Amino acid sequence: MSAKTLPLLDEPKAGRLTIQYSPTADTDVTENPPRFMWIPVIEDDARYVLRVSNDAKFPNDKTQVFEDLPLNFFTPDTVLEPGDYHWSYATWDPKAGKPTSAWSSNRSFTLADGLAETPLPSRQARLARVASGHPRLWMTADRVKDFKKAINADPDHCTWSTFYEKSVLPWMDREVMREPVGYPDNKRTAPIWRQTYIDLQELWYAIRHLAIGGKVTDNAEMTARAKEWLLEAASWDPMGVTSRAYTDEWAYRVCNALAWGYDWLYDDLSEDERATVRAALLERTRDIAEHAILNAKIHLFPYDSHAVRSVSSCIIPACIALLRDDETGAAEDWLHYSIEFLYTVYSPWGDAQGGWAEGPHYWMTGISYLLDAANWLKSYTGLSIYERPFFQNTADFPLFTKAPDTRRATFGDDSTMGDLTCIKIGMNLRQFGGVTGNGAYQWYCDENHRLNPGTEGDFYNWGWWDTRFDELAFRTDWPTVEATEPPGGMRHFKGVGWVGIQHAMADPDEHIQFVFKSSPYGSISHSHGDQNAFCLSAYGEDLAIQSGHYVAFNSSMHREWRRQTRSKNAILINGKGQYAEKDKAKALAASGRIIAAEEREDHVYICGDATAAYQSLSPEVTRAEREIYFVRNSYFVIVDKVDAATPVTVDWLLHANNTFDLGKSSFRNTGERAGFYGQFVWSEAGKPEIRQETGFPDVDPAEYEGLPVSTYLSATFPKATRHRIATLLVPYKLDEPKRIFNFMDDQGYDADLYFTDPDEQTFKVVMKKLANT
Repeated sequence: MSAKTLPLLDEPKAGRLTIQYSPTADTDVTENPPRFMWIPVIEDDARYVLRVSNDAKFPNDKTQVFEDLPLNFFTPDTVLEPGDYHWSYATWDPKAGKPTSAWSSNRSFTLADGLAETPLPSRQARLARVASGHPRLWMTADRVKDFKKAINADPDHCTWSTFYEKSVLPWMDREVMREPVGYPDNKRTAPIWRQTYIDLQELWYAIRHLAIGGKVTDNAEMTARAKEWLLEAASWDPMGVTSRAYTDEWAYRVCNALAWGYDWLYDDLSEDERATVRAALLERTRDIAEHAILNAKIHLFPYDSHAVRSVSSCIIPACIALLRDDETGAAEDWLHYSIEFLYTVYSPWGDAQGGWAEGPHYWMTGISYLLDAANWLKSYTGLSIYERPFFQNTADFPLFTKAPDTRRATFGDDSTMGDLTCIKIGMNLRQFGGVTGNGAYQWYCDENHRLNPGTEGDFYNWGWWDTRFDELAFRTDWPTVEATEPPGGMRHFKGVGWVGIQHAMADPDEHIQFVFKSSPYGSISHSHGDQNAFCLSAYGEDLAIQSGHYVAFNSSMHREWRRQTRSKNAILINGKGQYAEKDKAKALAASGRIIAAEEREDHVYICGDATAAYQSLSPEVTRAEREIYFVRNSYFVIVDKVDAATPVTVDWLLHANNTFDLGKSSFRNTGERAGFYGQFVWSEAGKPEIRQETGFPDVDPAEYEGLPVSTYLSATFPKATRHRIATLLVPYKLDEPKRIFNFMDDQGYDADLYFTDPDEQTFKVVMKKLANT
């Protein structure tokens, strides 16, 4: 069949929820070679051919062709010369060695000089020299041998003695865990979910740590105990109450426990025991991998938080353990898929600037498992993803959006329940310090640990990580860099629509954190209906907070409050916020965007557009913008602009840990160390009616029994088709009260708002009146 008569390629338009065609002329290519992605054809087993050329006609002598590609995403194994390029793809017949469809549309891109060089070795080459023996996870056999010598010479080497005493020996005396019974009547409840979650995490700890302890110290009794735990877990029903479909987080833990046990106890298992454990591990890995690849289709729909995380948290370690021991070859295929996903698609939650749309807490979770997977891959295969720009930059995201002394002053789901930042965030930053040499990341880790002594056993740490093992693994794999004070200023994470401002982070008495969000990801996954919202922490205390508690995903607190715009420092229009329900397409469409984020001579300026987010529930809205002026690292001026086809009210919301003192056009909130006051200095539609309420309306009180209850202020502005609202917000230390004076000059067409501090430094904001528009 000639090229002219080949059937047309199925090349549908990319949607909001799907992977995008990339790169294109509009793509900011940040690495060489670029990452190629396209919408797959409908056949799951389709294969592809990709061609790349400087010439849009693809002449043979100027075209690189990559044949027999099994996936719809691809990273070449060689860098390209800088310049302008064209690419297209077709489906491929591996037997005939030729395309089976017409070529796709031509797409173009430009490769600049000096890009990060991050090729991925081909499938034929990347696993060619891996060791066939065990263990493989964390350490290979040759490294174990050297490690034994090191701890024999110094038991404290890499904190081994602490790990051995506190994370290995206790499991010798613990009763071996039996298969969980699941939920009563198979109805999920948060307490059983959480307790079983911890129990299965401890199953993983027991098997992994006893196996490592026995191997490193040649302790036959310890190895035998590890086998007891392992063989019991291998006897459980892989499709029972610890299956992925029943509760995926439980399944992930059992899969990891089996993977580490199989790998580190391999030489101490009989052939029959190996077969038993291998069969259980393979079935569980298949359950998780096939869900991610065939059901969730993360190569087409990449915004599935758990399925994407399973690539790092389960599939990679399980497949490393099973590689070449699995006669079906499935483990090798899943491992290739996972490697290529991390090299090409990852992370769907961010871009080369390192942002993470789900927020810093889920950055911690996703990146923790990513770091483990990347480290195990690097140790076992030699592959390193750390040169990719995302991984070089992503530690800046928590650094600028969740300082170590903050609790509720950022966005997204967060299971710390108002406690300080998890110590695991600091440990992640420390490793990125080892990767990049950035001492500010080590400072964050040191400060994080200083502020959080004794929290290693809390649910949000212990339920996910034994930090003593993490400490041991880090010290064997990465250097510790010298801590340096963190930078100040602003970071704009363009790809996710977040802006973080940090002033004097290293000095709690002067520190101000301000986080603003207007995200193209809308309210999908662990994001909320919080476009154009902000949070503020100052002088060691959270002031304008994200209210509520993340008691459990899909709880009434989560559905009715935390995810909803009414729990944010944002606005409501006609009493409505932004779509934040379960429909992923609608959630992604309820989006925002950062129009500008600039550090100017005497202030930081941010402008966010949340029009689409508000139109999701209020189609009459034609404009919903918010401007932020952070003046001389001291105070904020917030300008809201709302236009609508019909008259609408605006509710201006502000949440705080304490109750407010209210005036006719002003408010004040006083904490333990700091406070803030605000004033509505101008409103085109008229003066507001201000009220406050303490509590969480429509939330089951049992869900937050014993937890702090916050207060929110609501300033309601009269109905109008056009709103222009200017608000002054001034944080201060209780022992150093601060006043910012303001007045208005509207002799001309504009309303000129002047703000003056006690040093007579003046700042002006110009409000355009309707008559001058």
